[in-house]
Amino acid sequence: MAQLGHIFSRPGGTGAAIAGVATAALFLGIYIRVRPALVELRPLPVDRHIIRARTRDAASSTAKAADTNDAPPCPYRLDEFPGGKQLRTSFGTIQVFEWGPEDGEKVLLLHGIDLFGRGYSDAPADLPYDDRLYTAQIFLALSSSPLPWTGTSAFHILGFSLGGAIAASFATYHANMLRSVTLICPGGLVRPVHISWRSRLSYMQGGLLPEWLVQRLARKRLRPSSSHHTSVDIPDGAEDADVDFDAVPVARQVPGGPKVGEVVQWQFDGNDGFVPAYVSTIRNAPVYAQHEALWALLADELAVRRKTEADRPAGLETGRICLIVAEKDPIVVAAECIEDARAVLGEAGVDAHIVKGGHEIGISRGKEIANIAMESWTKFRKN
Repeated sequence: MAQLGHIFSRPGGTGAAIAGVATAALFLGIYIRVRPALVELRPLPVDRHIIRARTRDAASSTAKAADTNDAPPCPYRLDEFPGGKQLRTSFGTIQVFEWGPEDGEKVLLLHGIDLFGRGYSDAPADLPYDDRLYTAQIFLALSSSPLPWTGTSAFHILGFSLGGAIAASFATYHANMLRSVTLICPGGLVRPVHISWRSRLSYMQGGLLPEWLVQRLARKRLRPSSSHHTSVDIPDGAEDADVDFDAVPVARQVPGGPKVGEVVQWQFDGNDGFVPAYVSTIRNAPVYAQHEALWALLADELAVRRKTEADRPAGLETGRICLIVAEKDPIVVAAECIEDARAVLGEAGVDAHIVKGGHEIGISRGKEIANIAMESWTKFRKN
């Protein structure tokens, strides 16, 4: 027994050694934790969450090389429209155009799926591309103007495709700022039946596919091709379209000018934020089935403005939207969109118009759409 006791007894000094090792390990752990605070603080890069648009650099190089006829192809210049400017923001640099008479009525144009991450604009890499992000982009653009764009009934808003969905959201929460709302082939009331199984599988949040594969499939599917009519503005249901959206000229007044597909191809090659921005937009923006969600709130804002003047809040004084759809649009189906808009917003809440053509009317019939919008401004105006 004495021998067993000797075997299992702790040798002298071992406890102190173990305690010393534990103490050293504790202080080492504390040092590792606090070391970053002891060294010189290094600021994080301001653009760490931004995907830079390389298209801007290419456009600048193109402008410098133009005189030598050695310039790479560029669909449209940084100064293609008057008043072009690059606005540096905490979300990245965005391209903004502002033109027209300073004493004229102000109109904010929200084009199709061509905002953050497209064209010459950077892409936030860590934010969902929902209506909150796009509303922030609207205010950033307005803040860049030397003219006042805020206050009661300050400007008209006109949105095409995705821009229509964003305009509807902006009108819902900032109706007091608007004089009118015009929506052309808008997202928002697209019925879920038009969401293909490929989009449901590929783009929906929490889908079966890993994110790297989603990005790869989106890139392959969206790249312009003569074998299909899918485009960044018509993700589904366009195979039977009468007009290939990618073949539509961007500017009809420029003979031989770039077509939509050429611009998209250019973005694939020069803006690394293009595909991630597109995928996040399809997932998060109010494009599909907003009948009982966002558009129901918009209905409330319009209805209260159709009351007597004494009870009417500021902005959107006509209490209705101008809705312009295309008779052969394969995704924003004219009859469905008008029917659903009137069902949600009320008969008196919608001034509907059908224009010949497909989803491309926002590009191909600009003058006709502008005339319809301006007539709608005055037709129902109360003062």
